[in-house]
Amino acid sequence: MTAKLPLSAIKPLPATYRPASPYVSTHRPLSRRRFLQGAGIALSLPFLDSMLPTFARAQSARSSLDPKTKPRRMLGICNNLGLLSDQFFPTGTGRDYTLSPYLEHLRAQREDFSVFSGVSHPNVDGGHPADICFLTAAPHPGSSSFRNTISLDQYIAERLGILTRFPSLTLGVNTRTRSLSWSGTGVAIPPEDKAADIFKQLFFQGSPAQIEAQIRKLDTGRSILDTVSGQARDLGRSVTARDRDRLDQYFTSVRDLESRLQASKGWERSPKPVVTAPPPVDPASPAAYMEKVKVMYDLARISFETDSTRAITLMLDSVSTPVLEIPDTKITDGYHNLSHHGKSEAKRSQLKTIDELHMKLLAGLINDFKAIREGEDSLLDRTMILYGSNFGDANQHVCTNMPTILAGGGFRHGQHLAFDKQRNYPLPNLFVSMLQRMGIEEANFASSTGTMRGLEMA
Repeated sequence: MTAKLPLSAIKPLPATYRPASPYVSTHRPLSRRRFLQGAGIALSLPFLDSMLPTFARAQSARSSLDPKTKPRRMLGICNNLGLLSDQFFPTGTGRDYTLSPYLEHLRAQREDFSVFSGVSHPNVDGGHPADICFLTAAPHPGSSSFRNTISLDQYIAERLGILTRFPSLTLGVNTRTRSLSWSGTGVAIPPEDKAADIFKQLFFQGSPAQIEAQIRKLDTGRSILDTVSGQARDLGRSVTARDRDRLDQYFTSVRDLESRLQASKGWERSPKPVVTAPPPVDPASPAAYMEKVKVMYDLARISFETDSTRAITLMLDSVSTPVLEIPDTKITDGYHNLSHHGKSEAKRSQLKTIDELHMKLLAGLINDFKAIREGEDSLLDRTMILYGSNFGDANQHVCTNMPTILAGGGFRHGQHLAFDKQRNYPLPNLFVSMLQRMGIEEANFASSTGTMRGLEMA
């Protein structure tokens, strides 16, 4: 039996491209199941024009960045039931805006964040399914033919991931299925919802025998592409010029993965950071929702503080959360039912209590990041914290006018950037600005039209 390249040995890149069709007839038909083979190794091919008329653009090569530069980081948080819009959005614009009732809980952090209104992902609809598009902006998630695209964090991880022990962390509260992180081929990266397990991976050193066993797994001995290079050259002569470009991109991504596998070998022998913080304790009950959120916020902070990763996502899955247990507060209905309040003041009142707790936790998160020094900067100065939701109004399943806050990261904050609430401004423009702040010089991401208007670097 021929062994296949173990691409699944490292996240976030997928193991293989998954075929949608066995083959397609062309002038010189190529089987979608065709492999480049040699020395007991088989490497599957991406879709090509010679196989199908169209295919998603291959992943670009990793940017070459100086590992000695000061690290910049991104934390993306999605609350997938949103916030009461009339309580969240401020009045006035620019730096003289008036804080809303929810933003009053962030008054002390006012100069540390920007709030946006009138923004959304173009053509991202479908209600609840839109949460998985929060960092991808892939259109029409509710359609039967939907295929997700790469998420912002994985775009960053592909370019910066080799600089840290973990290319990225994908976290969740009350979910191990709904993910904010998606690979370049539209494959979901399952979130981890046990902070204690992640803490162990981050900071507990394995035994020498365990370390060497892991290194043997990563050590393939020689380049897979070197093994099949002759067949790759022959294939390149038999396809169109456009396909040759795609093959070059594909082989570049394979070599990039190989380099990341080798980088992983180096990290296995490198001692893990020593931290004084005790391992987190995960609340056992899904109803202890707010405690779970706080535990994950603390985990994200210590992960960045030790430079264990540069990109973290956190899905706050409120849909499957039962009736919340909140000290000194009586909640009588499930979170999901409260968000679909039907304008009931009794439900809105309970939902307002929950939303305000989210704002207080966010204020604490900003404070915690700001209190940690990295030379002349704070951890907040070096970290972009994106907080928002796929829902502008969960009660009506509306995915426009998404509540969005960006804190830290070295931008000039303290402002309300207000756009047209009917003809929304593309939120992916913010993602382009965030990529550029990370040192990744990209002009576009998903359905962006440029960088975020009015947002300036400090």
